[in-house]
Amino acid sequence: MKLTGQNILVTGGSRGIGAGIVERLAKDGARIALTYTSRPDAAEKILAGLSGSGHMMVEINISSEESIDAGFKKVIESFSKLDGLVNNAGVTKDQLLLRMKAEDFDQVIQTNLRGTFLCSRIAVKLMLKARRGSIVNVTSVIGHSGNAGQANYAASKAGVDAMTKSIAQEVGSRQIRLNCVAPGFISTEMTEVLPEAQKNAILAKIPLQKFGNTQDVAAAVSFLLSDDAAYITGQTIHVNGGMYM
Repeated sequence: MKLTGQNILVTGGSRGIGAGIVERLAKDGARIALTYTSRPDAAEKILAGLSGSGHMMVEINISSEESIDAGFKKVIESFSKLDGLVNNAGVTKDQLLLRMKAEDFDQVIQTNLRGTFLCSRIAVKLMLKARRGSIVNVTSVIGHSGNAGQANYAASKAGVDAMTKSIAQEVGSRQIRLNCVAPGFISTEMTEVLPEAQKNAILAKIPLQKFGNTQDVAAAVSFLLSDDAAYITGQTIHVNGGMYM
């Protein structure tokens, strides 16, 4: 298994795309620390079904620097080293610009962009000592194409993409790699409740004529974390069926 022996932290790993990533990385041999914010029962369920042993869960509020510091401390106390980080946790507060509250804009930026910055800063510091490591940031097709009603979300994900490239240039000489995976429309519990008309409208824009699943995203994340991607940094892999080219 290509991630055997690696210790990897996945934020927002208790549901949706994050849960799919956690399951794939564990299957590929990694020891996982998954974070959750408010549903320990969901995290426990994912943890119980993972391949391998030694996995852990930790409560972290990605919008809080204090919570991030405390959570990472627990992970390092248990794992002793960190080989990989997947910044997956994020929020949405969708609304058209003229109706969007400033606090909703701030909350999305605080969690999606600032939270990724804070987690990456801690991880890079740990990886510098080992002179190796890989960080994968889960962004979104919306960060590249934009979308009406998601100015805050689009800004946060585009910011993560640019930040990833900047940090990759800073730490590449220490063999630390940073890349992004940008999902398109991925079938999850959240998307299943959308009206059929809305789903059909989205499907019409996808050349492959199908929606993705969490394992499509997880496969790309696992690849970027592995030595198979040892010469790839500062890049974004789009997992969207051709929705954005």
